[in-house]
Formats: sequence, C-alpha cells, structure tokens
Amino acid sequence: MNRSAGIHWLRILLGGFLAEVSVIALVIPVSLLFGKQTIPSTALFGSLLGCFLFALWVARRVDSRFILHGILVGLVATLIYVGLTRGRPEPVAYLVAHGLQIIGVAAGGFVAARQQKPASDS
Repeated sequence: MNRSAGIHWLRILLGGFLAEVSVIALVIPVSLLFGKQTIPSTALFGSLLGCFLFALWVARRVDSRFILHGILVGLVATLIYVGLTRGRPEPVAYLVAHGLQIIGVAAGGFVAARQQKPASDS
C-alpha cells in the first residue's frame, strides 16, 4: 500500500479531536465518582495517555514525519482545549497537562516510527 509522504491533515484533525475527547471522557466520570479534587491528576494522566494513543494511531498510517504528525495531533488537541476554555488562565497542573500532551504525542510518533519495517538496503 502506497501512502503519501505529505502531511495527513484530516487524520491529524480527527486524532487531535479524539485525543481531547478522550481526556474529557476520562476526567468527567472520575471526578463524578471520586470528587473534583481528582481532576488535576486525572487530566495529567489522561493528557499523556490519550494523546499518546491517538498520535500513535495517526502516525502509524504515514510513511514519514512520524513525530511531526504526532506533535500536530497534540497541537490540535491543545487548541481545542484552549477554544473550549476561551483562553482563560489555568491552574499549573493544567499547564503541565499540556506539556504531557506534547510528550505523549511525540512519544506516539516515535513509537510509530520504530514500528515501521526497516527499508531494505540496496
């Protein structure tokens, strides 16, 4: 299967959207079950894991620029969150969560790159 070497914007947008939805889908039930004090730690964990998984999903479908695709997923997820909060100031834990998103998406891209079959030497 020949996959384009360009940037896959539609998949990136979908991955970023789903990554942000996954964080919200984790944070809300946990906070309802265990209280609002769990939101910062759940957001940290969800940001790292959700973004990693969706960046991995996006980056597995490309032939090159794996980490770039992953980072763009994280950028989309972060921009969605900023849009939802209308850019209001955030607690430090949420800023750390955004940093973990970037680490997660870069790691997802890196893992996808490592999982690619090595090109045969000519």
